[in-house]
Amino acid sequence: MSKPTTGDFTKTTGWMDWYTGPAKPTFKLPAGAVDAHCHVFGPGAEFPYAPERKYTPCDASKAELFALRDHLGFDKNVIVQATCHGADNRAMVDALKASNGKARGIATVKRSVTDEEIQALHDAGVRGVRFNFVKRLVDSTPRDELLEIATRIKKWNWQVVIYFEAVDLPELWDFFASLPTTLVVDHMGTPNVSKPADGPEFELFVKFMREHKNVWSKVTCPERLSVSGPAALNGEQNAYTDVIPFAKRLVEEFPDRVIWGTDWPHPNLKKHMPDDGLLVDFIPHIAPTKELQQKLLVDNPMRLYWS
Repeated sequence: MSKPTTGDFTKTTGWMDWYTGPAKPTFKLPAGAVDAHCHVFGPGAEFPYAPERKYTPCDASKAELFALRDHLGFDKNVIVQATCHGADNRAMVDALKASNGKARGIATVKRSVTDEEIQALHDAGVRGVRFNFVKRLVDSTPRDELLEIATRIKKWNWQVVIYFEAVDLPELWDFFASLPTTLVVDHMGTPNVSKPADGPEFELFVKFMREHKNVWSKVTCPERLSVSGPAALNGEQNAYTDVIPFAKRLVEEFPDRVIWGTDWPHPNLKKHMPDDGLLVDFIPHIAPTKELQQKLLVDNPMRLYWS
């Protein structure tokens, strides 16, 4: 995989370019596996980044995403609209149309979106919208606007993807519970993994999933959550060990409501850029049986995005 050529328009704000030489995973993915959380960025010369963005990424095109998919052994992708593109979904939709049915998308839309525009996104392969509550990444959107959007997309059986930080769940709980669609939580609600996996903070998230059967979780981004870091980069095969108890708990307690993805090209990482091949090798640590792996990587994402 070659590094994309970037221009002056893609100067970053402190995070590293994505890893260009990913290892071939030792873990063999089951047939039909889905990378259920990844992005495309630009290319900026063709699909400009949003003026209101809070970071500017390096280019990460559909061609590079599909090359990574094939290298790692995935069959399909779910491409999530990134905040750097705002509500301009053209780069994501372009990737969906080029995928030959092997990609689905999660869009960002505004209250002004028309039914005709929603239908066009649906026809391209979009199956949900993303609401971002991470304050360092986006400015807040009024909740009445988000509820209106969620109510409208229910007609298409779309989901709402929610991205928030664990400390904000108590304040967001009632609003999330009011949303009338399937909810898919990014990155396990971004727990603080220096705290216990059975401690009160993560227990609240587990309780949220127990009480709301429409809530799913992505058991993603150990590289983003970890404090211990990527031990496997030093020749070991137990990277991100501090994240394992959190993800494994969700996989085992909610085996039919979890999905996994690479998060390529890993926006806003500033400590290290992960090897996506080693991220795949993280999977059997959190889904130790073939049955759990099949659900996590094939059955669940296919039911959520392709049924």
